[in-house]
Amino acid sequence: MASTRRVAVVTGSNKGIGFGIVRGLCKTFNGDVYLTARNEGLGRKAVEDLKKEGLNPLFHQLDISDSTSIQNLKAFLQKQYGGLDVLVNNAGIAYKGNSTAPFAEQAEVTLKVNFWDTLAVCEAFYPLLRPHARVVNVSSLTSTMAFSRCSDSLKAKIKNPNIAMTQLKDLMREFEAVAKSDTVEENGWPKWAYAVSKIGVRVMSYIQAKAFAHDSSRPDIIVNSCCPGYVSTDMSSHKGTKTIDEGAVTPLYLALLPPNVESPKGEFVSEKVVEHWQN
Repeated sequence: MASTRRVAVVTGSNKGIGFGIVRGLCKTFNGDVYLTARNEGLGRKAVEDLKKEGLNPLFHQLDISDSTSIQNLKAFLQKQYGGLDVLVNNAGIAYKGNSTAPFAEQAEVTLKVNFWDTLAVCEAFYPLLRPHARVVNVSSLTSTMAFSRCSDSLKAKIKNPNIAMTQLKDLMREFEAVAKSDTVEENGWPKWAYAVSKIGVRVMSYIQAKAFAHDSSRPDIIVNSCCPGYVSTDMSSHKGTKTIDEGAVTPLYLALLPPNVESPKGEFVSEKVVEHWQN
């Protein structure tokens, strides 16, 4: 019989900001906390490292690019807990600034992981969310910077208050297509794959939050996106100014929002403050 114990899952959490988020949840969340990683060995070592600090995370393998891996974790959560209370979509990738990979490849690969695979995790796990669940999708302030470089017509589409998921998917596919044809800037997009993928995550979160607001059977499910800040991780080549624990502050704030808060809902949050699109 499934436990009624509360449960939290953090994707891509064997190192970096995800590791910091797991550490913080272990200290503050009343329930089980799952550290996940593509590589089981690295994931289990991360769990052991936290246990040496007196914390007690649990481990489950998860590769967000592998649909079988997603379904395996979904089935496990359903069987063990009968639901899910906190989901932090932290897993993501970024090409280095000096990468020699063609931009078309960077766009396709980056959007696949950061947008499409994150969306796949949401679509799999959202049916498990219990009333008062919290979802945090890790985006980036680069989304604001990239938005400011978009054409006026693109800006209007991105911040359309009535945008649907089908329209967002079309925008992401359009970016991939113009990257392949090497006509990114001519079509009003910035040549910045990571930041565009994080625009996608930010708008995705807004759309999902609106949908949950109308779910009367599961009240008070809140989805937000956030920027952890410039954190010293492998992804930033350890040039970031924040520690992973400092980077975890805003994601943890959103993951632990108390019941029935009015705001933030479907917002983009940086330093625990709601940020809006800047033209």
